[in-house]
Amino acid sequence: MAGLRTKSVMGAPFSLTAAFRSLSIAAPKRSFSTTPATFSTTPADSSKTPTIKSASKQVPRLPSTAPVYPYGESQWYKQQDSGLYGGATIQFGNKISKGRNEGKTRRSWKPNVRRKKIESEALGQELFIKVTRRALRSINNAGGLDKYLTSDRPTRIKELGPFGWNLRYQVMNSPTYQTEYAKQRAQLGVPKPLTMDQYMVSKKQELEQKIQDIDIDALTKPRRTKPQGKRYATMN
Repeated sequence: MAGLRTKSVMGAPFSLTAAFRSLSIAAPKRSFSTTPATFSTTPADSSKTPTIKSASKQVPRLPSTAPVYPYGESQWYKQQDSGLYGGATIQFGNKISKGRNEGKTRRSWKPNVRRKKIESEALGQELFIKVTRRALRSINNAGGLDKYLTSDRPTRIKELGPFGWNLRYQVMNSPTYQTEYAKQRAQLGVPKPLTMDQYMVSKKQELEQKIQDIDIDALTKPRRTKPQGKRYATMN
């Protein structure tokens, strides 16, 4: 068309600085993440235990001698391993439309997660952690964060997750709870339990003693059985 003027690519002004200025390396923000909780360690000092990074406080990670979380980490929703989600996960379903475009559309429901500053009397500090509304109601009904974490119900332990299991270990090993447990043992006449290191040493000695008591020759010696001949039926 004669009235239109086209610009040539070669004729356009080109600037290397303007080209690099238009680039952006910022990652897009997203509300859902499948990356696990990050752990930070201090390589210069190996005596320090690794910590889990939180918003304002750093919660010490479980040492190697601590009991392992029985339910393990989340298989696919890794985000709930970094806070108290109360067992809430993403739910998937259908959005049913009853209008002109009647049909079903796949959708998802994400947990209502908030960052709250919750006080722990046993640890003597306020923890700024991720918590769902469901878990926050359970904390209020239990009477505080410490009582929520130290509950011995199987359903409560299952909904704690690795992060809650970590906090539970720290609370139960605090001086406040250790003094309370010592009073309860004195009232019931129960001796003080072994530490994890002492238990592992005693268990190792017990296994070594069992290995020494095993008679290998008696177990590996073949049995002598009498040869059984053919039996024929006899007529009387």
